[in-house]
Amino acid sequence: MKLGIGIGWRPEIADAVEALPGIDWVEAVAENLCADHLPASLVRLRERGVTVVPHGVSLGLGGADRPDPGRLAGLAARATLLGTPLVTEHIAFVRAGGARTGSPALEAGHLLPVPRTWAALDVLCENVRVAQDSLPVPLALENIAALISWPDEELTEGQFLAELVERTGVRLLVDVANLHTNHVNRGEDPATALDELPVEAIAYVHVAGGVEKDGVWHDTHAHPVTAPVLDVLAELRSRIAPPGVLLERDDDFPPVAELAGELDTIRATLDAGRSNSRRPLAHAPRAEPVARGAGEPEEARRDRVAVAQASLLSALVAGTPAPEGFDHRRIGIQSRALAAKRADVVAKVAPELPEILGIGYRDAFLAYARSRPMSAGYRRDALDFAEHLLIAGRPADASSRRRLTHWWQDRAAPLPPRRTTRLARAARSVLVGR
Repeated sequence: MKLGIGIGWRPEIADAVEALPGIDWVEAVAENLCADHLPASLVRLRERGVTVVPHGVSLGLGGADRPDPGRLAGLAARATLLGTPLVTEHIAFVRAGGARTGSPALEAGHLLPVPRTWAALDVLCENVRVAQDSLPVPLALENIAALISWPDEELTEGQFLAELVERTGVRLLVDVANLHTNHVNRGEDPATALDELPVEAIAYVHVAGGVEKDGVWHDTHAHPVTAPVLDVLAELRSRIAPPGVLLERDDDFPPVAELAGELDTIRATLDAGRSNSRRPLAHAPRAEPVARGAGEPEEARRDRVAVAQASLLSALVAGTPAPEGFDHRRIGIQSRALAAKRADVVAKVAPELPEILGIGYRDAFLAYARSRPMSAGYRRDALDFAEHLLIAGRPADASSRRRLTHWWQDRAAPLPPRRTTRLARAARSVLVGR
Protein backbone atom coordinates (compact mmCIF):
# COMPACT_ATOMS: atom_id res chain seq x y z
CA MET A 1 0.00 0.00 0.00
CA LYS A 2 1.66 3.23 -1.17
CA LEU A 3 0.51 6.44 0.50
CA GLY A 4 3.04 8.99 -0.78
CA ILE A 5 3.67 12.39 0.83
CA GLY A 6 1.16 13.72 3.33
CA ILE A 7 0.50 16.18 6.12
CA GLY A 8 -1.38 16.07 9.39
CA TRP A 9 -4.83 17.58 8.87
CA ARG A 10 -5.86 19.94 11.65
CA PRO A 11 -8.92 22.26 11.68
CA GLU A 12 -6.67 25.31 12.14
CA ILE A 13 -4.89 24.65 8.82
CA ALA A 14 -7.69 22.93 6.91
CA ASP A 15 -7.70 25.58 4.15
CA ALA A 16 -3.90 25.48 3.89
CA VAL A 17 -3.89 21.69 3.58
CA GLU A 18 -6.42 21.85 0.76
CA ALA A 19 -4.28 24.43 -1.03
CA LEU A 20 -0.95 22.59 -0.70
CA PRO A 21 0.28 21.06 -3.96
CA GLY A 22 1.36 17.43 -4.17
CA ILE A 23 -0.48 16.14 -1.11
CA ASP A 24 -1.32 12.45 -1.56
CA TRP A 25 -2.88 11.81 1.83
CA VAL A 26 -3.63 13.31 5.23
CA GLU A 27 -3.83 12.02 8.76
CA ALA A 28 -6.48 13.25 11.21
CA VAL A 29 -6.59 12.76 14.98
CA ALA A 30 -9.37 10.21 15.38
CA GLU A 31 -10.71 11.62 18.64
CA ASN A 32 -11.22 15.02 16.99
CA LEU A 33 -13.63 13.56 14.42
CA CYS A 34 -17.28 12.70 14.89
CA ALA A 35 -18.11 9.06 14.30
CA ASP A 36 -21.06 9.81 11.99
CA HIS A 37 -20.00 12.78 9.84
CA LEU A 38 -16.87 14.48 8.58
CA PRO A 39 -15.75 18.12 8.48
CA ALA A 40 -16.41 19.68 5.09
CA SER A 41 -12.69 20.02 4.40
CA LEU A 42 -12.10 16.27 4.77
CA VAL A 43 -15.12 15.56 2.58
CA ARG A 44 -13.63 17.74 -0.17
CA LEU A 45 -10.22 16.10 0.17
CA ARG A 46 -11.74 12.64 -0.10
CA GLU A 47 -13.69 13.69 -3.17
CA ARG A 48 -10.34 14.65 -4.72
CA GLY A 49 -9.03 11.14 -4.04
CA VAL A 50 -6.91 12.10 -1.02
CA THR A 51 -6.65 9.24 1.48
CA VAL A 52 -7.50 10.11 5.10
CA VAL A 53 -5.99 7.98 7.88
CA PRO A 54 -7.40 8.25 11.44
CA HIS A 55 -4.68 8.50 14.07
CA GLY A 56 -5.79 7.54 17.59
CA VAL A 57 -4.29 8.96 20.78
CA SER A 58 -6.45 7.58 23.60
CA LEU A 59 -6.55 3.77 23.41
CA GLY A 60 -3.54 3.35 25.69
CA LEU A 61 -2.61 -0.05 24.26
CA GLY A 62 0.51 -0.14 26.41
CA GLY A 63 -1.56 0.17 29.59
CA ALA A 64 -2.26 -2.65 32.01
CA ASP A 65 -5.98 -2.85 31.23
CA ARG A 66 -7.46 -4.35 28.10
CA PRO A 67 -8.55 -1.79 25.49
CA ASP A 68 -11.88 -0.15 26.22
CA PRO A 69 -14.54 -1.60 23.87
CA GLY A 70 -16.20 1.79 23.47
CA ARG A 71 -12.99 3.47 22.36
CA LEU A 72 -12.30 0.62 19.95
CA ALA A 73 -15.80 0.86 18.53
CA GLY A 74 -15.36 4.61 18.04
CA LEU A 75 -12.08 4.12 16.18
CA ALA A 76 -13.66 1.40 14.05
CA ALA A 77 -16.59 3.68 13.18
CA ARG A 78 -14.24 6.46 12.06
CA ALA A 79 -12.25 4.01 9.95
CA THR A 80 -15.44 2.89 8.22
CA LEU A 81 -16.66 6.45 7.72
CA LEU A 82 -13.36 7.48 6.14
CA GLY A 83 -12.96 4.35 4.00
CA THR A 84 -9.35 4.30 5.16
CA PRO A 85 -6.85 1.53 4.34
CA LEU A 86 -5.53 1.44 7.92
CA VAL A 87 -5.73 3.07 11.36
CA THR A 88 -2.88 4.02 13.66
CA GLU A 89 -2.25 4.35 17.39
CA HIS A 90 0.70 4.51 19.79
CA ILE A 91 2.86 2.19 21.86
CA ALA A 92 2.10 4.02 25.08
CA PHE A 93 -0.01 4.16 28.20
CA VAL A 94 -2.22 7.17 28.85
CA ARG A 95 -4.00 6.27 32.10
CA ALA A 96 -3.34 4.19 35.18
CA GLY A 97 -4.74 3.31 38.60
CA GLY A 98 -8.31 2.35 39.24
CA ALA A 99 -9.74 -0.99 40.28
CA ARG A 100 -6.71 -3.06 39.32
CA THR A 101 -4.48 -1.17 41.76
CA GLY A 102 -7.05 0.00 44.31
CA SER A 103 -5.90 3.57 43.73
CA PRO A 104 -7.54 6.62 42.10
CA ALA A 105 -7.86 6.46 38.32
CA LEU A 106 -5.52 8.98 36.71
CA GLU A 107 -5.28 10.36 33.17
CA ALA A 108 -1.94 11.51 31.81
CA GLY A 109 -3.31 13.59 28.95
CA HIS A 110 -0.13 12.49 27.22
CA LEU A 111 1.54 9.45 25.65
CA LEU A 112 3.84 7.86 28.23
CA PRO A 113 6.47 5.18 27.53
CA VAL A 114 5.89 1.56 28.49
CA PRO A 115 8.78 -0.26 30.15
CA ARG A 116 10.68 -2.36 27.62
CA THR A 117 10.33 -5.52 29.66
CA TRP A 118 9.02 -8.95 28.74
CA ALA A 119 6.05 -8.54 31.07
CA ALA A 120 5.03 -5.20 29.54
CA LEU A 121 5.53 -6.65 26.05
CA ASP A 122 3.25 -9.60 26.86
CA VAL A 123 0.51 -7.21 28.01
CA LEU A 124 0.97 -4.94 24.98
CA CYS A 125 0.80 -7.84 22.53
CA GLU A 126 -2.44 -9.16 24.01
CA ASN A 127 -3.96 -5.66 23.92
CA VAL A 128 -2.91 -5.29 20.29
CA ARG A 129 -4.59 -8.59 19.42
CA VAL A 130 -7.80 -7.40 21.05
CA ALA A 131 -7.62 -4.16 19.05
CA GLN A 132 -6.87 -5.94 15.78
CA ASP A 133 -9.91 -8.19 16.25
CA SER A 134 -12.12 -5.12 16.76
CA LEU A 135 -10.99 -3.01 13.81
CA PRO A 136 -12.18 -3.32 10.19
CA VAL A 137 -8.76 -2.46 8.72
CA PRO A 138 -5.12 -3.16 9.62
CA LEU A 139 -3.53 -1.42 12.60
CA ALA A 140 -0.13 0.31 12.70
CA LEU A 141 1.54 1.44 15.92
CA GLU A 142 3.85 4.38 16.52
CA ASN A 143 7.00 4.51 18.61
CA ILE A 144 6.80 7.45 21.00
CA ALA A 145 9.16 10.11 22.30
CA ALA A 146 10.07 10.11 25.98
CA LEU A 147 11.77 12.33 28.52
CA ILE A 148 12.21 9.53 31.03
CA SER A 149 13.57 5.98 31.00
CA TRP A 150 12.28 3.03 32.99
CA PRO A 151 14.86 1.31 35.20
CA ASP A 152 15.81 -2.34 34.57
CA GLU A 153 14.63 -2.50 30.97
CA GLU A 154 15.32 -5.81 29.25
CA LEU A 155 15.02 -4.86 25.57
CA THR A 156 16.18 -2.05 23.30
CA GLU A 157 13.61 -0.06 21.38
CA GLY A 158 14.39 -1.93 18.17
CA GLN A 159 14.18 -5.33 19.86
CA PHE A 160 10.91 -4.38 21.54
CA LEU A 161 9.36 -3.32 18.22
CA ALA A 162 10.68 -6.39 16.42
CA GLU A 163 9.17 -8.70 19.03
CA LEU A 164 5.86 -6.85 18.85
CA VAL A 165 5.70 -7.30 15.07
CA GLU A 166 6.78 -10.93 15.26
CA ARG A 167 4.09 -11.83 17.78
CA THR A 168 1.15 -9.83 16.44
CA GLY A 169 1.82 -9.03 12.78
CA VAL A 170 1.02 -5.38 13.51
CA ARG A 171 2.45 -2.74 11.20
CA LEU A 172 4.75 0.07 12.36
CA LEU A 173 4.40 3.83 12.16
CA VAL A 174 7.98 4.97 12.62
CA ASP A 175 8.34 8.53 13.88
CA VAL A 176 11.88 9.66 13.05
CA ALA A 177 11.47 12.75 15.25
CA ASN A 178 10.76 10.44 18.18
CA LEU A 179 13.88 8.40 17.41
CA HIS A 180 15.87 11.65 17.53
CA THR A 181 14.13 12.67 20.77
CA ASN A 182 15.09 9.38 22.39
CA HIS A 183 18.65 9.84 21.14
CA VAL A 184 18.94 13.19 22.94
CA ASN A 185 16.96 12.29 26.06
CA ARG A 186 17.88 8.64 26.53
CA GLY A 187 21.15 8.21 24.66
CA GLU A 188 19.67 5.73 22.17
CA ASP A 189 21.20 5.53 18.69
CA PRO A 190 18.56 5.92 15.93
CA ALA A 191 20.66 3.90 13.46
CA THR A 192 20.83 0.98 15.89
CA ALA A 193 17.07 1.07 16.38
CA LEU A 194 16.55 1.07 12.61
CA ASP A 195 18.94 -1.87 12.26
CA GLU A 196 17.07 -3.88 14.89
CA LEU A 197 13.46 -3.22 13.89
CA PRO A 198 11.82 -4.92 10.89
CA VAL A 199 11.78 -2.06 8.40
CA GLU A 200 9.65 -4.15 6.02
CA ALA A 201 6.79 -3.77 8.54
CA ILE A 202 6.73 0.03 8.20
CA ALA A 203 3.34 1.36 7.09
CA TYR A 204 4.45 4.98 7.04
CA VAL A 205 6.71 7.54 8.68
CA HIS A 206 6.16 10.68 10.77
CA VAL A 207 8.40 13.74 10.57
CA ALA A 208 7.96 16.56 13.11
CA GLY A 209 9.71 19.48 14.74
CA GLY A 210 10.83 20.10 18.28
CA VAL A 211 13.22 22.13 20.38
CA GLU A 212 16.10 21.42 22.76
CA LYS A 213 16.16 23.16 26.13
CA ASP A 214 18.67 22.54 28.92
CA GLY A 215 19.84 19.33 27.32
CA VAL A 216 16.33 17.92 26.93
CA TRP A 217 14.57 17.54 23.58
CA HIS A 218 10.90 18.47 23.61
CA ASP A 219 8.87 16.89 20.81
CA THR A 220 6.59 19.91 20.41
CA HIS A 221 5.13 19.49 16.91
CA ALA A 222 5.12 23.31 17.02
CA HIS A 223 8.57 24.06 15.58
CA PRO A 224 10.20 23.55 12.19
CA VAL A 225 11.72 20.16 11.40
CA THR A 226 15.42 20.23 12.28
CA ALA A 227 18.43 18.86 10.41
CA PRO A 228 19.06 15.99 12.89
CA VAL A 229 15.50 14.71 12.37
CA LEU A 230 15.97 14.86 8.61
CA ASP A 231 19.22 12.93 9.06
CA VAL A 232 17.28 10.12 10.72
CA LEU A 233 14.78 10.19 7.85
CA ALA A 234 17.67 9.86 5.38
CA GLU A 235 19.07 7.00 7.46
CA LEU A 236 15.73 5.20 7.26
CA ARG A 237 15.42 5.89 3.52
CA SER A 238 18.85 4.34 2.94
CA ARG A 239 17.36 1.07 4.22
CA ILE A 240 13.90 1.09 2.65
CA ALA A 241 11.52 3.24 0.62
CA PRO A 242 8.75 3.96 3.15
CA PRO A 243 5.22 3.61 1.72
CA GLY A 244 4.29 7.01 3.11
CA VAL A 245 5.87 10.00 4.85
CA LEU A 246 3.84 12.60 6.74
CA LEU A 247 4.65 16.01 8.19
CA GLU A 248 3.08 16.59 11.62
CA ARG A 249 2.29 20.02 13.01
CA ASP A 250 -0.05 20.51 15.96
CA ASP A 251 0.45 24.10 17.09
CA ASP A 252 1.94 27.49 16.20
CA PHE A 253 1.08 26.89 12.56
CA PRO A 254 3.23 28.74 10.03
CA PRO A 255 2.05 30.26 6.72
CA VAL A 256 1.21 27.80 3.96
CA ALA A 257 4.42 28.67 2.12
CA GLU A 258 6.49 27.45 5.09
CA LEU A 259 4.54 24.20 5.27
CA ALA A 260 5.10 23.70 1.55
CA GLY A 261 8.80 24.39 2.06
CA GLU A 262 9.07 21.76 4.78
CA LEU A 263 7.33 19.23 2.54
CA ASP A 264 9.80 20.05 -0.26
CA THR A 265 12.68 19.50 2.16
CA ILE A 266 11.25 16.12 3.14
CA ARG A 267 10.98 15.14 -0.53
CA ALA A 268 14.59 16.23 -1.13
CA THR A 269 15.76 14.24 1.90
CA LEU A 270 14.03 11.13 0.60
CA ASP A 271 15.62 11.60 -2.83
CA ALA A 272 19.06 12.00 -1.27
CA GLY A 273 18.52 8.96 0.94
CA ARG A 274 17.52 6.93 -2.09
CA SER A 275 20.82 7.72 -3.81
CA ASN A 276 22.65 6.46 -0.70
CA SER A 277 20.49 3.38 -0.27
CA ARG A 278 22.03 0.25 1.10
CA ARG A 279 20.77 -3.13 2.09
CA PRO A 280 19.43 -3.26 5.64
CA LEU A 281 21.59 -5.10 8.12
CA ALA A 282 20.44 -8.55 9.07
CA HIS A 283 18.25 -8.33 12.14
CA ALA A 284 20.00 -9.05 15.39
CA PRO A 285 19.09 -12.39 16.96
CA ARG A 286 15.83 -12.22 18.83
CA ALA A 287 16.31 -11.51 22.50
CA GLU A 288 15.52 -14.45 24.75
CA PRO A 289 12.91 -13.90 27.47
CA VAL A 290 14.32 -13.89 30.98
CA ALA A 291 13.13 -16.55 33.38
CA ARG A 292 11.58 -14.06 35.79
CA GLY A 293 7.80 -14.17 35.49
CA ALA A 294 7.81 -17.28 33.29
CA GLY A 295 4.50 -19.06 33.64
CA GLU A 296 2.99 -16.07 35.45
CA PRO A 297 -0.80 -15.88 34.98
CA GLU A 298 -1.87 -13.10 32.64
CA GLU A 299 -3.89 -11.24 35.28
CA ALA A 300 -0.98 -11.31 37.71
CA ARG A 301 1.28 -9.94 35.00
CA ARG A 302 -1.22 -7.19 34.24
CA ASP A 303 -1.46 -6.35 37.94
CA ARG A 304 2.32 -6.03 38.17
CA VAL A 305 2.44 -3.71 35.16
CA ALA A 306 -0.52 -1.76 36.54
CA VAL A 307 1.20 -1.05 39.87
CA ALA A 308 4.37 0.14 38.14
CA GLN A 309 2.51 2.43 35.74
CA ALA A 310 0.24 3.84 38.45
CA SER A 311 3.26 4.64 40.62
CA LEU A 312 4.95 6.51 37.79
CA LEU A 313 1.85 8.41 36.70
CA SER A 314 1.05 9.37 40.30
CA ALA A 315 4.55 10.83 40.64
CA LEU A 316 4.05 12.80 37.43
CA VAL A 317 0.59 14.24 38.06
CA ALA A 318 -0.17 13.87 41.77
CA GLY A 319 3.12 14.81 43.39
CA THR A 320 3.84 11.44 45.01
CA PRO A 321 7.48 10.34 45.35
CA ALA A 322 9.21 9.11 42.21
CA PRO A 323 9.42 5.31 42.06
CA GLU A 324 12.81 3.79 42.80
CA GLY A 325 15.27 3.85 39.94
CA PHE A 326 13.85 6.84 38.05
CA ASP A 327 15.79 10.05 37.42
CA HIS A 328 14.17 12.54 39.81
CA ARG A 329 15.23 15.52 37.70
CA ARG A 330 13.62 14.04 34.60
CA ILE A 331 10.47 13.19 36.57
CA GLY A 332 10.25 16.86 37.55
CA ILE A 333 10.74 18.05 33.96
CA GLN A 334 8.08 15.64 32.69
CA SER A 335 5.69 16.62 35.48
CA ARG A 336 5.97 20.32 34.66
CA ALA A 337 5.58 19.58 30.94
CA LEU A 338 2.38 17.61 31.59
CA ALA A 339 0.91 20.42 33.70
CA ALA A 340 1.78 22.99 31.03
CA LYS A 341 0.19 20.81 28.36
CA ARG A 342 -2.96 20.49 30.47
CA ALA A 343 -3.17 24.26 30.75
CA ASP A 344 -2.70 24.71 27.01
CA VAL A 345 -5.23 22.05 25.97
CA VAL A 346 -7.86 23.24 28.46
CA ALA A 347 -7.41 26.74 27.04
CA LYS A 348 -8.15 25.30 23.59
CA VAL A 349 -11.19 23.21 24.51
CA ALA A 350 -12.58 25.97 26.74
CA PRO A 351 -11.25 29.27 25.34
CA GLU A 352 -13.70 31.23 27.49
CA LEU A 353 -11.65 30.41 30.60
CA PRO A 354 -8.48 32.35 29.68
CA GLU A 355 -10.73 35.07 28.30
CA ILE A 356 -12.56 35.39 31.63
CA LEU A 357 -9.47 35.01 33.83
CA GLY A 358 -7.10 37.05 31.68
CA ILE A 359 -3.39 36.91 32.41
CA GLY A 360 -4.09 35.06 35.66
CA TYR A 361 -5.41 31.97 33.86
CA ARG A 362 -2.17 30.08 33.51
CA ASP A 363 -0.91 30.56 37.08
CA ALA A 364 -4.34 29.69 38.46
CA PHE A 365 -4.57 26.53 36.38
CA LEU A 366 -1.05 25.35 37.23
CA ALA A 367 -1.77 25.86 40.94
CA TYR A 368 -4.99 23.84 40.53
CA ALA A 369 -3.18 21.09 38.59
CA ARG A 370 -0.64 20.57 41.36
CA SER A 371 -3.33 19.23 43.68
CA ARG A 372 -5.94 17.95 41.21
CA PRO A 373 -4.79 15.24 38.77
CA MET A 374 -6.86 14.80 35.64
CA SER A 375 -9.19 11.81 35.79
CA ALA A 376 -11.71 12.13 32.95
CA GLY A 377 -10.34 14.06 29.99
CA TYR A 378 -9.77 17.71 29.16
CA ARG A 379 -13.38 18.89 28.92
CA ARG A 380 -14.14 17.52 32.36
CA ASP A 381 -10.88 19.07 33.53
CA ALA A 382 -12.06 22.49 32.36
CA LEU A 383 -15.33 22.13 34.28
CA ASP A 384 -13.55 20.92 37.42
CA PHE A 385 -11.12 23.83 37.24
CA ALA A 386 -13.97 26.34 36.99
CA GLU A 387 -15.79 24.63 39.87
CA HIS A 388 -12.60 24.75 41.96
CA LEU A 389 -12.29 28.50 41.41
CA LEU A 390 -15.94 29.25 42.17
CA ILE A 391 -15.92 27.26 45.41
CA ALA A 392 -12.87 29.28 46.47
CA GLY A 393 -14.73 32.52 45.69
CA ARG A 394 -12.63 33.35 42.67
CA PRO A 395 -12.06 35.31 40.56
CA ALA A 396 -11.98 38.18 43.05
CA ASP A 397 -13.61 40.51 40.54
CA ALA A 398 -17.39 40.10 40.89
CA SER A 399 -18.08 40.60 37.18
CA SER A 400 -15.59 37.92 36.17
CA ARG A 401 -16.94 35.58 38.82
CA ARG A 402 -20.47 36.01 37.43
CA ARG A 403 -19.23 35.26 33.92
CA LEU A 404 -17.44 32.14 35.14
CA THR A 405 -20.54 31.04 37.05
CA HIS A 406 -22.72 31.42 33.97
CA TRP A 407 -20.16 29.53 31.86
CA TRP A 408 -20.09 26.70 34.40
CA GLN A 409 -23.88 26.58 34.73
CA ASP A 410 -24.33 26.32 30.97
CA ARG A 411 -22.14 23.23 30.84
CA ALA A 412 -22.40 21.42 34.17
CA ALA A 413 -25.31 21.97 36.55
CA PRO A 414 -27.76 24.59 37.81
CA LEU A 415 -25.55 25.71 40.69
CA PRO A 416 -21.94 25.23 41.70
CA PRO A 417 -21.68 22.71 44.58
CA ARG A 418 -21.66 24.02 48.10
CA ARG A 419 -18.67 23.67 50.41
CA THR A 420 -20.26 20.70 52.18
CA THR A 421 -20.55 18.87 48.84
CA ARG A 422 -16.92 19.60 48.08
CA LEU A 423 -15.83 18.23 51.47
CA ALA A 424 -17.91 15.10 50.96
CA ARG A 425 -16.28 14.53 47.57
CA ALA A 426 -12.85 15.01 49.08
CA ALA A 427 -13.64 12.47 51.81
CA ARG A 428 -14.78 9.92 49.23
CA SER A 429 -11.58 10.46 47.26
CA VAL A 430 -9.49 9.76 50.36
CA LEU A 431 -11.42 6.56 51.05
CA VAL A 432 -11.05 5.36 47.47
CA GLY A 433 -7.35 6.07 47.57
CA ARG A 434 -6.75 3.87 50.62
